[in-house]
Amino acid sequence: MFKAIGRFFQRIKSGLTKTRSVVGDALLALIGKGRKIDAGFLEELEDTLLRADIGIAKTDEIIAELKKRYKAGDVAHAADLMAFLKASLRKELDDPGSDELRWATPGPTVVLIVGVNGAGKTTTIAKLAKRWKDQGRSVLLAAGDTFRAAAIEQLGIWADRVGVEIVKSHHGADAAAVAFDAVTAAQARGIDIVLIDTAGRLHNKDHLMRELEKIRRVIQKASPTAPHETLLILDATAGQNAVQQAKVFGQAMGVTGLVLTKLDGTAKGGVAITIKRELGLPVRYIGVGEQMEDLQPFDPEAYIAAIFGDDET
Repeated sequence: MFKAIGRFFQRIKSGLTKTRSVVGDALLALIGKGRKIDAGFLEELEDTLLRADIGIAKTDEIIAELKKRYKAGDVAHAADLMAFLKASLRKELDDPGSDELRWATPGPTVVLIVGVNGAGKTTTIAKLAKRWKDQGRSVLLAAGDTFRAAAIEQLGIWADRVGVEIVKSHHGADAAAVAFDAVTAAQARGIDIVLIDTAGRLHNKDHLMRELEKIRRVIQKASPTAPHETLLILDATAGQNAVQQAKVFGQAMGVTGLVLTKLDGTAKGGVAITIKRELGLPVRYIGVGEQMEDLQPFDPEAYIAAIFGDDET
């Protein structure tokens, strides 16, 4: 068990290398100068936090609180800064009582997957399917992105690789009908989880939102409480654009949780903090690599430790 935890932490730490170079390493270099907290120091700190996409509001809050504590003598030197920053960011990310997923009783648990094209929806669905299959749960995929023939084909390939069932139709088919068929099939077969892929044409936002809302209405004819989760897949490399996507989907679709992908490819890992602060949506999973095991439940403690280059917590 402890070895598994250690591997998990090292995977996150490795995946967040670029963010750590902007935040943790930069702060250590700044502190290493032995400077007191003066105007120049605060300016460099502000720049560091913004480059990591911590967000203007949170950065302003940190700087204001730091000034207040410095005047009160609670933070005398830059070396005192690390504990303060970790506590501040951890508090922002904590979401007490947030489970990995809300399971439907009785099943199946229906999970709607939304997000723009290119965010990593299809591979994330495959990774989630494998995760839950490895936990002993039965999984059914629904190829609801009927706008793109390649999306249907790709999801079918992943279903074969992972070893789970899939419901699909032809290119241009009614996505809501595919989703309905998947839910009814899962009910008939005693499947635990249904993962429904959807289109992601944000450039045609109004049409996309109408299509997604239709899927919700139609699957509720088969399962009145569905979808039990709506997970928004966001590409962390998009930075503030990811925040805007979260706002669009969150307002229109009742998103219940986020999956941040490609964190290993960006120095903007602070976007998780910005999204949580602005939208109040929990980050459920993070992707820190291309391997199937590189999609992991979000752990604020491990996340903050990895950003600051700490040892395993």
